[in-house]
Amino acid sequence: MSARNWDGTSRKILVIGAGELGMPVLRNVVRRAADVAGSSVDVLLRGTTIDSTSPAKQRDVAEIRQLGIGIVRGDLVQSTIEDLAAIFRDYDTVIGCTGITAGLDTPMKVAQAALAAELPRYFPWQFGVDFDVIGRGSPQDIFDSQLDVRDLLRSQQDTEWVIISTGMFMNYLFDADSGMVDLPNDTVNALGTVDTAVTVTTPEDIGALTAEILFTEPRIRNEIVYVAGDTITYGRLADTLQSVLGRPFTLQVWSEPQLMDELRADPDNMTRKYRAVFSQGRGVAWDKADTFNARRGIPTTNLPDWIGSNLAS
Repeated sequence: MSARNWDGTSRKILVIGAGELGMPVLRNVVRRAADVAGSSVDVLLRGTTIDSTSPAKQRDVAEIRQLGIGIVRGDLVQSTIEDLAAIFRDYDTVIGCTGITAGLDTPMKVAQAALAAELPRYFPWQFGVDFDVIGRGSPQDIFDSQLDVRDLLRSQQDTEWVIISTGMFMNYLFDADSGMVDLPNDTVNALGTVDTAVTVTTPEDIGALTAEILFTEPRIRNEIVYVAGDTITYGRLADTLQSVLGRPFTLQVWSEPQLMDELRADPDNMTRKYRAVFSQGRGVAWDKADTFNARRGIPTTNLPDWIGSNLAS
């Protein structure tokens, strides 16, 4: 569908991916789209996902079909820009939910396909930190490719874009690989300083808020929308764990110089890249009071509630 003959309402919607974020987005978008006359929601999935024998993937595909969501076969890595553009031309809105697993060059390829398709409205995979504030040349090189996508979208007027900045997925704070919370040893490892702040939001809340932003009137266009479940310091993280779980937590600091040294020793390590950039404290946190959800009075899961629901016995 060309932007020239679009009436401004997202009706034919394609979500790319059905993973940790894609599934909550799909559930909430299809729920909200039910109130929009003539609407339909499809999802773009790789053939290996559709045909997978993995019980988890089979459950997701079964849920997608039960929700009445159409399944489109496609592969962001294997497809050309024109291949993807041919798919996108059937839609007025595309929402990218694939994360970084598809590779460093994929966000730009998908954005170029959106423009080649003359797509009316595009939500790129930018669910995360504020890349503009972090700037180019940060320890996480994939952020530069995300800035390239922003530059491309801002350079044109035909395709409207909406970027949703969510901060870190809240559960990632407690992922063993991230190292921020060492639950077996009751330790919080602060990235940078104990007062370094980070914004965190659950994938479930991001899915609900994405649907709200998608259908908000007047229409949001060419804008970065900030959301948050909570904004916390690592010191507050340790205090909250101690309070909710009822046992003491040790708070120690992984300083920026220390993390940069570790990254230089292992420059291709994705986790070390993230630790280093978060330790710098730029563009990774914003005041929850200024977010879309706070201004609209939309409740989100805060840190104490998440810990109580997921970690407390």
